[in-house]
Amino acid sequence: MSDDNYAYLKKQLETEFEFPLKYMFKFIVPHGKVEEVKPLFEAGVLQERLSSTGKYKSITITMIVLSPDDVIEKYKSVAHIEGIVAL
Repeated sequence: MSDDNYAYLKKQLETEFEFPLKYMFKFIVPHGKVEEVKPLFEAGVLQERLSSTGKYKSITITMIVLSPDDVIEKYKSVAHIEGIVAL
């Protein structure tokens, strides 16, 4: 995600939500990369679902965030994981 995309996301979050709130992060992760995601969201409730082919996992994490910057920080924290798709 580019800096412009993060700026757009921040503006949307500021407009549409009141913080703090329970935020839902959703990712599609290559099956072997799931363990890289989990430590980044220790404070959240994590749900996993294996794809029909077994190559990917859908991960949903619900957690309390205090500000739009917290949301963006979490997205940036997973950006280095090869093959991850943020939804």
